[in-house]
Amino acid sequence: MELVADVKTALLPIYVEILKRYRCHKENLALFGALYASHKILCFIHGCYKLMKFHLTICLFSKSTLKRRYGEWAVVTGATNGIGKAYAEELASFGINIILISRNREKLQMVSESINKTYGVKTSFIEVDFNKGREVFPAIREALKNVDVGILVNNAGVCYEYPMYETEVPEDRIWEIINVNVAATTMMVHLVLPGMLERKKGAIINVASVAARVIFPQFTIYAASKTYLDNLTEALHHEYASKGIFIQSLTPCFVATNMISPMCSFLQRKSIFVTLAKETAYQAVRTIGLTRRTSGSYSHSIQIYLATTLPEWLWLSAWNMACTAMSRDRSSKMK
Repeated sequence: MELVADVKTALLPIYVEILKRYRCHKENLALFGALYASHKILCFIHGCYKLMKFHLTICLFSKSTLKRRYGEWAVVTGATNGIGKAYAEELASFGINIILISRNREKLQMVSESINKTYGVKTSFIEVDFNKGREVFPAIREALKNVDVGILVNNAGVCYEYPMYETEVPEDRIWEIINVNVAATTMMVHLVLPGMLERKKGAIINVASVAARVIFPQFTIYAASKTYLDNLTEALHHEYASKGIFIQSLTPCFVATNMISPMCSFLQRKSIFVTLAKETAYQAVRTIGLTRRTSGSYSHSIQIYLATTLPEWLWLSAWNMACTAMSRDRSSKMK
């Protein structure tokens, strides 16, 4: 009891001093609280404004705009499936001729013929495997030397099939992520940008990910590659926007594609969290020339806003739960 009394005696002056200081600074603390609350309210209003602007942009977008502003030809990498294929089809619906780049000749031929037949535009394709590194780019340069590329969509990318810690990722997959996600995008920009600068017009869309906007443990290397793309896009914009080149980063959340579907059965179908590739391309294409970064959908814009606004610990808790669910789903499939 004496020990408790001694502790109370020792802490009482400290408590009294804190109370005095609080009373002295109560008005300042109230002001800071009001400023913080105002900041959060303004951020929310700004987010709502951006969402409304995004919606109006899509509604008012003219189909003649892209071709007139940037040119008659678009190059799309990773164009036989998912977001890349959806971008190629959407751009073709604007009357833009399409050059598809991917590694599967049979799929390239099929998608090329389908776009030509459906939209009545010229199509061609280049069969390359970006994972082979530097050796593939002379062939691409040769194939594009007489083409005035107006729009480049860097969509080719690879990811993990399930959540993994950095040391668990196979070396082959690490190099594949570097070669396809990082090197291929950088080199494609390097190949087409001189022609765009000469014509003083062009648009480059780099398909990044929400992983570039928030922390993504257990997808660390993939997320780092997408962060690189987002940063590359932003820096390129500041270098070339004044020269007539528009450069945009697409940062979607989960899209039901062949790349992410193996992660979890939940990601194989549309939901309030997962969009379809065609929907993403439809909305994203209509922001070309208007916004430097887009998520490609309303639901993803809301998800990104929440993910970047939540306290980091809360976001990480939610993400770790999602990774656990993905790992559990994979384990159940393997039984």
